[in-house]
Amino acid sequence: METITPAALKERLASGEKLHIIDVREPEETALGIIDGAVNIPLMTIPERLADVSQEGETIIVCRSGARSGRAIEYLQAQGYTNLKNMSGGMLEWEQL
Repeated sequence: METITPAALKERLASGEKLHIIDVREPEETALGIIDGAVNIPLMTIPERLADVSQEGETIIVCRSGARSGRAIEYLQAQGYTNLKNMSGGMLEWEQL
């Protein structure tokens, strides 16, 4: 599974790059903070929201620590999705930057 560090993601966003970012945390978690431009699709709703997951370009999956996003990527790959990256360390690491 490919990964991206929070620092690398932050750098790419700061340079103006437009990225598909999906945050798989629950709404009460994202209420405390979400990456600008990220779409909230809670992990358990991914099967019914596949149409909301872009298959064009790179998609970065985010959660609190990197575990749920890893499970989301495994599921999406089983559905034929490619070019997915897990943000290692999740929002816990993102918030430290």
